[in-house]
Amino acid sequence: MNFNKVIISGRTTERPELKSLPSGQSVTNFSIASTRTWTDKSGKKQEQTEFSRCVFFGKTAETIAKFVEKGQVLLVEGRLQTRSWEKEGKKFYMTEIVGESFQFGERSKKAQQEGRT
Repeated sequence: MNFNKVIISGRTTERPELKSLPSGQSVTNFSIASTRTWTDKSGKKQEQTEFSRCVFFGKTAETIAKFVEKGQVLLVEGRLQTRSWEKEGKKFYMTEIVGESFQFGERSKKAQQEGRT
């Protein structure tokens, strides 16, 4: 059996920006920071933050760009995809989450101060 499913929750590290592909389809990209905390063998609290790139297309991309602020908690469901490109003869790779759905979490402090939902 093959399975490619990602569920991640964290805070957005930037305000998503809406763009259009040459085909006219809407797209938005942003990063989510997820922090894992644990207690090590000596009893000291440890933290590790991972940053994950997310990309959404279509109406979902438009909704995210309209309502999501930097620092807002989101739960994202999607699949992992690695893309590659060449620049100046050097090959680059990026693995990102291609979003299929999302749920809003708590609002960012800025949005709360401005009274937005």
